[in-house]
Amino acid sequence: MNTRNNTKSLQALSEAGLRNTTQRALIISAIREGKGHLDASEVYRRIQTKQPRLSLSTVYRTIRALKKAGLVDEVHFDEGHHHYEMKPATEHHHLLCLGCGKVIEFKYPLALLVKANVPEARDFDIVGSEVRMTGYCHACQQGRE
Repeated sequence: MNTRNNTKSLQALSEAGLRNTTQRALIISAIREGKGHLDASEVYRRIQTKQPRLSLSTVYRTIRALKKAGLVDEVHFDEGHHHYEMKPATEHHHLLCLGCGKVIEFKYPLALLVKANVPEARDFDIVGSEVRMTGYCHACQQGRE
């Protein structure tokens, strides 16, 4: 975990009103450096060398606190598995390859388009959206032919 990310992590904790601890900063840094979409076990593996006494249950508790504070989003790509990413500054969505499991993020102002084009949504205060589209990436399409 680099020093710049650690400083950003401590600042994020402070702004969210959470106590600054080394463990929390390492967990946020791992999620940030992993570019999101990490499960708790992967977060745990990434920080194990820096904090060998850290337990997986501490990672889960910390992620819960980070979610509650609005710093981390939980994303579901399949039924039994949760992935975590830093709360994005702008609306984004996911393409999920059914072949290799690759996740591709894309930005598209879907909430604004729905609000403008769906009569039922015009008087609805949309505060977030989550779109997950499944299919096959280019490499997996080649393998299916």
